[in-house]
Amino acid sequence: MMHLNPPYVGRFAPSPTGPLHAGSLVAALASYLDARAHHGRWLVRIEDIDEGRSVPGAAEAILALLERLGMRADGEVVWQSRRKHLYQAAAERIAAHTYPCGCNRREIADSRLGFAPDGAAIYPGTCRHGLPQGRAMRSLRLRVPDPGYDVVGFTDRFAGDVSQRLAAESGDFVLKRADGFWAYQLAVVVDDAEQGVTDVVRGADLLDSTPRQIFLQRVLGVPTPRYLHVPVVRNAEGEKLSKQTGALALAPGDEAGAVEALLQAARFLQLELEPRLGRPASLAAFWDAALPAWRRLLAARPGAALA
Repeated sequence: MMHLNPPYVGRFAPSPTGPLHAGSLVAALASYLDARAHHGRWLVRIEDIDEGRSVPGAAEAILALLERLGMRADGEVVWQSRRKHLYQAAAERIAAHTYPCGCNRREIADSRLGFAPDGAAIYPGTCRHGLPQGRAMRSLRLRVPDPGYDVVGFTDRFAGDVSQRLAAESGDFVLKRADGFWAYQLAVVVDDAEQGVTDVVRGADLLDSTPRQIFLQRVLGVPTPRYLHVPVVRNAEGEKLSKQTGALALAPGDEAGAVEALLQAARFLQLELEPRLGRPASLAAFWDAALPAWRRLLAARPGAALA
């Protein structure tokens, strides 16, 4: 019996910690073009699970700008802050794989086994076999497999083969934080599964988080999407462009400004727009040129072709 792949569902998931900037537009453009190249659906999800960092009005401004740029979501926008019951239910389902942790930030820093590829401290497992006497739960952690059974690998459509030894390179990681917020790793896995996301296209700064997410998907018994991580935009000091590193908000005043912002993102992605079209003078002309350019880019990269 032949099993067909499910219809393509992609997503763009910005955090509303400020306005959309050039770095986040690159990720938005790549995810949008990949969905359209696959004749699939493109969803938008507001990742505001860390409510303490959310800036009032930022989400609405991001959504309005995406609309102005011609990127329209196929369906209702989802807000993580309104889905806490789903994260609670998921944590309860996998309770046998989790444990309470009573360590504070300083204790973890003092006893860490090193740093994960994304810079997070590798937890040494202090509370793995039970809370020390007199300690109360501060966070909830997911137990990763022991060394020798902990390798998680996948093939990224841009980066190629990626693998990580979770015990040595990540350690047991947090699902619920000490401040009471659900952690990004749990929220993103639950949301992608619940929304039927088949393909995740995002920045390469999240590449090292992917093995943890795949492991959590396996524990939860949900499908693993395909992944494609595009390069991230960096500032003059080599830092990832973000609100924290001084990224300027995108604020195109008219259609010409919107086209210019998209062209800069396309150039960063090394999209070669058809020379015969010249410089796109309208949003419609840009999208007419960008979609085949994305298809050509995928065709030129081994493993990145249309799935």
